[in-house]
Amino acid sequence: MFVSFFPRPKVFFASALVWAALAMLLWYFGGEGMGGMFGMPPAAADAPPVIGVSAFWSAPFLWFYVYFAVTVFLFYGFWSWFSPHPWQRWSILGTALILFITYFQVQVSVAINNWYGPFWDLIQNIISGQVKAEASDVYWEVATFMGIAGVAVVVSALTVFLVSHYVFRWRTAMNNFYVANWPKLRHIEGAAQRVQEDSMRFSTIMESLGGNLIDSVMTLIAFTPLLIRLSTHITELPIVGAVPHPLVLAAIAWAIFGTVLLAAVGVKLPGLQFRNQRVEAAYRKELVYGEDHIERAQPIALAELFDNVRRNYFRMYFHYVYFNVFRYLYLQVNNVFSLILIVPSLVARTITLGLLNQISNAFSQVTSSFQYLVNSWPTIIELLSIYKRLRAFEATLEGEPLPGIDQRYVEGRVAATDHF
Repeated sequence: MFVSFFPRPKVFFASALVWAALAMLLWYFGGEGMGGMFGMPPAAADAPPVIGVSAFWSAPFLWFYVYFAVTVFLFYGFWSWFSPHPWQRWSILGTALILFITYFQVQVSVAINNWYGPFWDLIQNIISGQVKAEASDVYWEVATFMGIAGVAVVVSALTVFLVSHYVFRWRTAMNNFYVANWPKLRHIEGAAQRVQEDSMRFSTIMESLGGNLIDSVMTLIAFTPLLIRLSTHITELPIVGAVPHPLVLAAIAWAIFGTVLLAAVGVKLPGLQFRNQRVEAAYRKELVYGEDHIERAQPIALAELFDNVRRNYFRMYFHYVYFNVFRYLYLQVNNVFSLILIVPSLVARTITLGLLNQISNAFSQVTSSFQYLVNSWPTIIELLSIYKRLRAFEATLEGEPLPGIDQRYVEGRVAATDHF
């Protein structure tokens, strides 16, 4: 799954994490300020954020673009020399470009959040009669938002286009790798399905799941400091009382609770998904044999195979009932959780309408990122089942024993053959 697309995956991913950590440390401990040497100094600590689309080509942003490009090409140059790979442009430069675009999308969300404060404070002051404003003032603020939103639309469309191509390249690399090793793999149960359908589903899920994971990490990096700053306006939390950085602590605690809850109630689902693919493959395979051999795909055999399909689906339906009850209940409570936290400060009149909207949006961004596993759990379950099927290929090529569930299938098939 990975060796086909990435050079020496274990070493590669470890080095990528180390290099990224070093690049971030250098950025926060001097790298950010180095932009001043090239006419791109960082913003002053007490400077208000730039509101509008011009923030994206301000000096601090431009210097970050340069810094990111330099670190990426140094990493790419090392791996091109150390371990050349036919897919290195897509696996290294493509991954870096996706990371950058995702970071840029998050910065667009930050720019919109910065716009919320002045805009809604203006609306509050107009309604309360504290300021007199012309219609053009409000229209100008709306035009500012539309400028940011226009950037968001273009970047989002380009991201979908790039990620789709990236993932299909990954699928192509997997397909070529498995086809080149087909003589060793063809004897595994459902090998044809695993090469064609499972690799396709793997790439499709990675397109959405991987993109969401990167977005969640980038959102945490961008919005957590903002949420810490906004926490200064929250006097206390319900029941808990006054605590440092209340919004951040509440977001972390709430996300951990949801993740643990759904992991516990959904523990049986990955195995059921795997077995579902296996019984579906057995049923489909018998039908395919029946197209060429009249003695195959007889009604009794098909009825037995389809009965296996039915039983596994019914088991999944049962387990998904209580899983979805907990999942939907958690997500519904999540819709009002930030409002519950703000109530004491709202009653104490320590926040304005603009701050209320900024806090709600920032808290939603952070909690959604922390709740990545909660929101993606059904998809993760499907990916785990696909991984188990493709892992049999990896084990065969590496000379390792088949995974336990595939061993049970082989033993069962041998026993049935002996009995016959």
